[in-house]
Amino acid sequence: MSAAIAVTAADFEAVVVEGSHRLPVLVDFWAPWCAPCRALAPVLDKLAAEFAGRFTLAKLDTDQAPDVAGRYGVRGIPNCKLFVDGRVADEFTGALPERQLRDWLDNALPSRAGPHVASALGRLAAGDAHGALADLDRGAALDPSDESLLLARVEALALLGRADEAQAIVDELESPHRARTRPLRDARRLAGLKAKLALAGPASADLVALARAAAAVPPDGAAKLAYAQALAARGDYEAALAEYLALVAADRAFGDDAGRKGMLTVFAALGNDGDLVRRYRRELAALINR
Repeated sequence: MSAAIAVTAADFEAVVVEGSHRLPVLVDFWAPWCAPCRALAPVLDKLAAEFAGRFTLAKLDTDQAPDVAGRYGVRGIPNCKLFVDGRVADEFTGALPERQLRDWLDNALPSRAGPHVASALGRLAAGDAHGALADLDRGAALDPSDESLLLARVEALALLGRADEAQAIVDELESPHRARTRPLRDARRLAGLKAKLALAGPASADLVALARAAAAVPPDGAAKLAYAQALAARGDYEAALAEYLALVAADRAFGDDAGRKGMLTVFAALGNDGDLVRRYRRELAALINR
């Protein structure tokens, strides 16, 4: 028995577009005369049963609903489009082999851990790393290899000073096996988290004493660098950038250009974007080029 729902132009909006707000809908655009469509159909049915509860399989006969096919840019069949929250999230054309189609579904479908990851990210934004880890543990029970979950765990562990555990996850995400089976989608975020780990350090540093030493005259490069690093380790990136810049101004060569390199690492931790990054990039460039 087919696991698919036959849809028409009349109920496409209700079943597919509106329905995808509740559960992703994979639409198979096909036609009776299409041999590759007939070859793909049983594979889709099998995987719909295997992935039960993760998506709805719908089939639209393009001969009977050419306007719908045209509206969604179907130019060749079979064409399968995955609808999530009312929009096409991913698609493919042609009769994919079963293994390739299973891999495609595994990567294209939203993770079952998604709601827990979203909750964890909210807790992280509020500074609650312990609560975030509890959410992520619940998500890991559903999808332990979800990329967003692993990245959020790196961030939470970094905030708690558990750098070794965080680095182990980074190593897993960058492993050759992971690259072959689940290629990284958010390389930019991973780069930012790696930069945060590089900036991490003990939170017990005496900032008052470090600030006093950094303000000494004549300038003490080692003291300025130590203060900037302590600020960065605490996540006070704006103050850290100001101190790194002051080190560049006082002694550009100190520590093999440690001031500029420290600023670049903070830029990476901030995603290399944003008003703060742009402002300090301009100030650094003006200082170096004057």
